[in-house]
Amino acid sequence: MADIWWYGQACFKVKGKDASVVFDPYDPSYTGLKPQKLDANIVCVTHDHGDHNNSASVKGVEEGESPFVINGPGEYEKNGVNVAGIQSFHDESGGSERGNNTIYLATVDDINIVHLGDLGQKTLTEEQKEELSLCDVLMIPVGGVYTITAKEAPDIISSLEPKIVIPMHYKTPGLKFGLDGVEGFLKAMGKEESERVSKLSVSRDKLPEELEIVLLEMQ
Repeated sequence: MADIWWYGQACFKVKGKDASVVFDPYDPSYTGLKPQKLDANIVCVTHDHGDHNNSASVKGVEEGESPFVINGPGEYEKNGVNVAGIQSFHDESGGSERGNNTIYLATVDDINIVHLGDLGQKTLTEEQKEELSLCDVLMIPVGGVYTITAKEAPDIISSLEPKIVIPMHYKTPGLKFGLDGVEGFLKAMGKEESERVSKLSVSRDKLPEELEIVLLEMQ
């Protein structure tokens, strides 16, 4: 069983039986969002922007122990969690505008979780799709401006065929950036806005048959 919480922007915590992972912790002064109080065994940073790279704010789970920080492509293993970092771009022009972005595939308690970071590519390459083919839960940016847009997100989703999609990186109260809200993404997916949940709990034997979109409350 993996439990998933969202802290705004692209920041999530995923907790399994033996280990926890935090993705893209942000600097509150950079984002305008409230400070996070997070601990984890592993921290994954998709790119070096202030709304994604505040790994120093995350404490270790054990007293006196720091988290294992991953900030680029490669294969990693820590506390029984396997993490693959896959090279991608923050824009549609090979990174020349906003640089590189690392997509992460983290396997926590047999659940394959893909965090796309600030993906700016309108489409994934065949190689990227192959490396991410085991996706169960997809965390996808939908606010546009600095990433793919709400209208581009459905094509990325269909190329990966996840069971659960969690939108992220969209306009929320207090955020300093002028992103679009989540409504455009829901419309593009043909979904009504549903009730938000504070936590998503996922297990291998209870993954949905049909695609589910889950809106998480900000912690």
